[in-house]
Amino acid sequence: MTLDPRTPVLIGSGQYLHRSTGLDDALDPATLMVEAIRLAMSDAAVTGLAAVDVLRVVGLLSWRYGNPAQVVADQLGVEVSEYGLTANGGNSPQTLVNITSGEILRGAVDIAVLAGGEAWRTRMRARRAGVELDWPKAPDGSEPRLLGDELVMNHPDELARQIMMPVQVYPMFETAIRAAAGRGVAEHQVMISELWARFSDVAAANPNAWTRTARTAAEIRTIGPDNRMVGCPYPKYMNSNNDVDMAAALIMCSVDRARSLGVPEDRWVFPHAGADCHEHQFVSHRWSFHETPAIELGGRRTLELAGVGIDDIELVDLYSCFPAAVQLGAKSLGIDIDRRLTRTGGLSFAGGPWNNYVMHAIATMMNDLRERPGQRGLVWANGGYTTKHAFGVYSTTPPRVGFGHANPQDEIDALPRRELAAPVDAAGPTTIEAYTVMHSREGEPQR
Repeated sequence: MTLDPRTPVLIGSGQYLHRSTGLDDALDPATLMVEAIRLAMSDAAVTGLAAVDVLRVVGLLSWRYGNPAQVVADQLGVEVSEYGLTANGGNSPQTLVNITSGEILRGAVDIAVLAGGEAWRTRMRARRAGVELDWPKAPDGSEPRLLGDELVMNHPDELARQIMMPVQVYPMFETAIRAAAGRGVAEHQVMISELWARFSDVAAANPNAWTRTARTAAEIRTIGPDNRMVGCPYPKYMNSNNDVDMAAALIMCSVDRARSLGVPEDRWVFPHAGADCHEHQFVSHRWSFHETPAIELGGRRTLELAGVGIDDIELVDLYSCFPAAVQLGAKSLGIDIDRRLTRTGGLSFAGGPWNNYVMHAIATMMNDLRERPGQRGLVWANGGYTTKHAFGVYSTTPPRVGFGHANPQDEIDALPRRELAAPVDAAGPTTIEAYTVMHSREGEPQR
């Protein structure tokens, strides 16, 4: 087939972990990203990048640079035409790929560097030690282009009841999932611990995972000094691990630029299709706590644009901040829960660097697809409380009809939703649909 020279292609990926012994040898997030970009250049067999059209960074929490993309570019010594920064949300890395793919196809961008990194482990060490970190910032007046949509995800009545943290909400999803499945508490705990043990096994074999100790299902569900209960039914090992210093980077370009750079074609991985959408934005307005219709619709549109069905997808990485997310994603996408659902080991074990986990997932998926030419991979990214979603289908084989993108938000917004009754108006029989009990750091029931 004749390949459109504007076809977007991923040519390089890099992942970098830094395990500092203290604050003296710690690295700031921008430096972590620079190291990941250098690895991505080596991965693409590119000796140097004197200039790129865009350098885009995933929104980060461990340091406020103002314009982190400029700090990264300055450290890297690369001339950049446009600096970008995403909105918050774990969907952001896949959204970046979707946005950049469309711009490459239209000719607005020829080559792009995407990066993200966090040094939350170091940031927390410094806070505990009472040390002010002397990390760089962008020059005054340097403003990045904002990419992706900021979305208010907490209803005022939720905030009034102090229901605002993922560690509170995902456990409530889990209880609703258990009730809908008709499982008892102990039975369900065994099931999700076995799911998480499979993720732990993948992380143990992943050289880029933060935690490479394989844990058994019994270890994961058993409460102990190193595995305190956080939000029932999730002990620590079932929570995303953001106590990491890690970064990832991707290099994307047009097929024409890949050829001019001399990138070997066995390094090419093509984005076939993508989608971006979100559920009803407030958890308390959703029709059900055990269903995610936006994942179902967004995933279906992505597969349709790629010209495949879910059974044609050989490799999958589902967002995995908590077991509930994986179950909701798998059910909505029509994937058997017993399949291998992660390429990295997930956020609990491979690492959960806030918004940037999926950059690591895409980088890992690229390497896995190169080892399996012609197979297809699906990445689902999630932000908030299974709120914001981004999807991508990838393969070493070029897409038959070019990269396609969907945003089925109008259809999702038209789906049924619930409204909150004011407390004074609420009367009659009540059903508890979801609950959790939050625990203190000492493991005591607290709220």
